[in-house]
Amino acid sequence: MKKIINTVVLIAVFLFASCNQEYFNPSSASQTQVVSDVTGLITLANGLSYKYSITRVSPNYTLPTTSGLLTRELVVLNAGNTDEQNLFQGGASVIGNNGVITNLWNQCNLIKSNADLILSNLNIVTDQGTKGPLQAHAAIFKALALGNLVMFWQQAPIVTSSNAPFVDRTAVLNEAISILEAAGTELAKAPISAAFSTRIAAGIDYANTINALIARYALMAGNNDKALAAANLVSLATSVKSEFRHDDLTRNALFETSFGNKNVCEPLNNKFSLPLALETPLSDGRIAFFFSAGGSLNLGRASFFTSNSSVLPVYRAGEVTLIKAEAFARKNDLANATTELNKILQKLPAADSYAIGANQPAYSGANTQGAILDEIYKQRCIELYLTGMRLEDSRRFGRPASERSRDFLPYPFSERDNNPNTPADPAN
Repeated sequence: MKKIINTVVLIAVFLFASCNQEYFNPSSASQTQVVSDVTGLITLANGLSYKYSITRVSPNYTLPTTSGLLTRELVVLNAGNTDEQNLFQGGASVIGNNGVITNLWNQCNLIKSNADLILSNLNIVTDQGTKGPLQAHAAIFKALALGNLVMFWQQAPIVTSSNAPFVDRTAVLNEAISILEAAGTELAKAPISAAFSTRIAAGIDYANTINALIARYALMAGNNDKALAAANLVSLATSVKSEFRHDDLTRNALFETSFGNKNVCEPLNNKFSLPLALETPLSDGRIAFFFSAGGSLNLGRASFFTSNSSVLPVYRAGEVTLIKAEAFARKNDLANATTELNKILQKLPAADSYAIGANQPAYSGANTQGAILDEIYKQRCIELYLTGMRLEDSRRFGRPASERSRDFLPYPFSERDNNPNTPADPAN
C-alpha cells in the first residue's frame, strides 16, 4: 500500500492539485502521457483512491463531517474551526465560501473528472482481466462522487466541460447507476489479472461494491425494484469486505482530523443523536462499537476511527439489508420488510464483517408501513452511523425539519464564480 500510494502522491500532485475550476488537467502533454498506457491508467486509478480517502479535504472527511454536523450526529468542540461551526449552526450560517463544503464539491468533481479520463481511454487496454477491474475501479469512484453530490445539492453537473450544465438529482443518480451497470458487465467477462491486482491499492471488492452502490442509488432514486435486485446480488458473508485501508502515511482522515484529538468535532452523544421516540436501549451492542468511553478520549474514537491505520468500509453489509427492508416497506410488502429489519435488530457481532451487532429483540411495533419505515430509519441512523448518509435519509424519510439544520447546501463560490450555469441557492 505504501509503495503504491507513494507513487500515487506524486501523480496526484501532478494531476489533481493543479486542476482549474473546470476540473481539467491544464498540461495536455502531461495528461496524454498518463493515459497513453496501462501503467498510467492504473496509476491514475490509484490516485482516485488517494484523492477520495486521504487528508482533511477528502470526501472521507468532508462527507461524514458535513452530514454529521447538519444532522447533529457531531458537535464542534472548538468554535475556532469556523467552517465546521457554521455547518453545525446551519441555516444562513452556511454560505458558498465554507471550506468544508467547497472541498466536498471540488474533490468530488475532480474525482469524477479523473475517473472519466480512465473510462474514456479503456480502449488501450487489451487484456480483459485488467480492463474489467480498471473500469470497475473508475466507475465506483465516479459513482461515489456523483452520489455524494446529490446527497447535499439539488443539482450537479454530470459532464466535465467548461460551463458544464447542471441536471437534477434523479438524472445524476441514474448516471451513477448506468456507469456501475456497464462496469459490472465488463468485470464479469474475465477474472481479475495479476497484472492489475498487484498494482492497485488493495481493499475494494469490485463486484459486491458495484451491486451495493447500484442498490444504494436506486433506492435514493425511488426505484425500489432495481434496489432490491441489486441488493440481492451482494454477498453478506462475513468474509466479504470492501474497504479503504490506511497506515501512518495514508491516514484515516476522520481519525487524523477529528477523533484522534478533542479539538475539532466529536459525537454529540452516545445515543446516535436520535430523538427520544427513536432512542435505542442501552443494551444495544452497537453503542459500545461506535463510541469510546469518553472522558479524555474523543467520544468518536471507536469503530472505524481508532487510529491512523483504521480501515473504513466502502459500504457496510447492514446497509444492504436495510436497503432491502426499506424497498419492501415502500412497496408495502410489510412481511418481507420486517424479516429484513429483524436481521439487523437480532444480528450478533459474529455475523457481521466488522462485528457490528445490535443483539436486540425482534421488531414488535405496529404492523403499518409508517411504523416500520420509522424503525428502518432508526436502524439506518445506528447501523450506518457517520457514513455521511444521515441528511439524505432524513429528507427521504420525511423527518421533521427540526432534526436537521439545512435540507440542501448552497453552491460553492468556487463553482458559481466560474460557471454561469450554477443554479440559485436553495432557501434552506
